Amino acid sequence: MLHAAAYDALGLDWIYDAHEVAEDGLAAFLARLGGDLPGDWCGLSLTMPLKRAAIPLCADLDEVATVTNAANTLTFSGGAVHGANTDVPGMVNALAAAGVTEVGTATVLGGGATAAAAVAALAQICTGPAEVFVRTPERAAELRPVAEHYGLELRVRAWGDAGRSGGALAAPLVIATTPKGTTDHLAAAVPAAPGVLFDVLYDPWPTPLAAAWTGAVLGGLDLLVHQAVLQVELMTRQNVDRPAVVTAMLAAGLAELGRR
Repeated sequence: MLHAAAYDALGLDWIYDAHEVAEDGLAAFLARLGGDLPGDWCGLSLTMPLKRAAIPLCADLDEVATVTNAANTLTFSGGAVHGANTDVPGMVNALAAAGVTEVGTATVLGGGATAAAAVAALAQICTGPAEVFVRTPERAAELRPVAEHYGLELRVRAWGDAGRSGGALAAPLVIATTPKGTTDHLAAAVPAAPGVLFDVLYDPWPTPLAAAWTGAVLGGLDLLVHQAVLQVELMTRQNVDRPAVVTAMLAAGLAELGRR
């Protein structure tokens, strides 16, 4: 729905469909597009776990995809597959649209691929340390190289400490990257005057944490839209009127969620 809305706004007679592809079937799926990757295929959007599975299948990667080990966008040219990650700049742009361009500290809830994107995004706007709350130290292992690459001080904390007074939720920016239901118990621990919450879920919405938050809140739809407009630029190979396309995408996304 989001990409279709963007194409309509741009006057493009393009089609964007969903394809169910297993992690071990991605290489075969790409091969079925044809040896020279026919021109009517302009690109693919990937969700986990395909973001990781795509890495060895790409002829080249942009810096963010390389550092985060996740490519959510594939484009085709010269008979080759090119990988990119629009999650990170999409997150930065979504925060900027909400007026968040710099914070002294930040909290990341979770330790998966989206958390890695959050760490990379924070490296651009966080002037101090960021804390990540994970269930086991191992969950943060893939986040440390990302933080080190971008020069962000990352402090790993136990998940059980996330709800403590003056802890995770007291940061000026909290980015929740965990699956549905994981942060529900934290709704009761929201401080009296919280900062900004960026909860990457969009269905269901609002999450209990977002509903309890009395400060500014961004949701998964904000991330989807702001990363998608960058995908549209990569796939169409043109700069677009981002505010206009974002507005069209947001309207389409809200309408679709309202129907569910």
